[in-house]
Amino acid sequence: MNNEKSGALWVVGSFLIWGFMPIYWKHLDHVQSAEILTGRIVWAFIFTFLAVMIVRDGRRLMADFKELWKNKKQFWGLYLASLLITTNWFIYIWAVNHEFIVQTSLGYYINPLVSVLLGVFFLKEKLSNAQKTAFLLAVAGVTILTISYGKIPWIAIGLALSFSFYGFIKKSIRLDALRGLAIETFFIVPFAAGYYIWLFVRKDAVFLHSDFKTDILLILTGIATALPLVMYAKGVQMIPLYVAGFIQYIAPTMMLILGVFMYKESFGKMEFLSFSIIWTALIIFTISKVYESVLVRRNAHTLENSR
Repeated sequence: MNNEKSGALWVVGSFLIWGFMPIYWKHLDHVQSAEILTGRIVWAFIFTFLAVMIVRDGRRLMADFKELWKNKKQFWGLYLASLLITTNWFIYIWAVNHEFIVQTSLGYYINPLVSVLLGVFFLKEKLSNAQKTAFLLAVAGVTILTISYGKIPWIAIGLALSFSFYGFIKKSIRLDALRGLAIETFFIVPFAAGYYIWLFVRKDAVFLHSDFKTDILLILTGIATALPLVMYAKGVQMIPLYVAGFIQYIAPTMMLILGVFMYKESFGKMEFLSFSIIWTALIIFTISKVYESVLVRRNAHTLENSR
């Protein structure tokens, strides 16, 4: 039980950090999104690599890389995953700094339902009637929002798709969170470094050409990226999956609150209606998953006692 409590605290902490991230990016809204992303990749790689060296995991990192190289399917799978998470980061940073925080929250609300759909299409998983209802409700909510906006909410859909496919690929690649992030950022860091050099040559880089606060914030994007991911990976191993499912809605809820009340983004009757339908879908979906998990655990307990 103590392990579960500890795990829940780690996971809650990770989602609280993710929930507050819009405030962090808003302090960098004078920097182009592409440069913020570039800095995030470079510094995330530097900090994760240093952390791996500090905990003396360098040999295991090399072993992970060699093992990946032997299994080309996993190697290129992780490479694709790194491209997807980079895309996700860019959309998120750009959206926050262009007054679309409400849409980012929508993206992370519908993300679990998109993940379920990927399981149906690619893993031939079956949905319960409750989960089918939840998915149809979510589609209805997004459709209402699309009609209200007069255009497809591509930010929300882009975030949901990129993160869902990222998670889907990562499920089949067993890697330690810290070493995994070091490898993922290693794949992308040459492109990021090249872009930074290009910015410096053109004298368009804000880093080292602005104030001290901006430089520090850009450097700390590496820690802001790595810390919650490692906290989540540590905590999620100690708690049932359905508990993690409940907790994950902390981040998009905080994003929505920040977008509406702190940054005064539009949230009228149509937005409230569509979000209410999606919230209903998530409640139905989460309850069904909890029921499934409890049933599985109960059956396993009964089977164990019968032996």
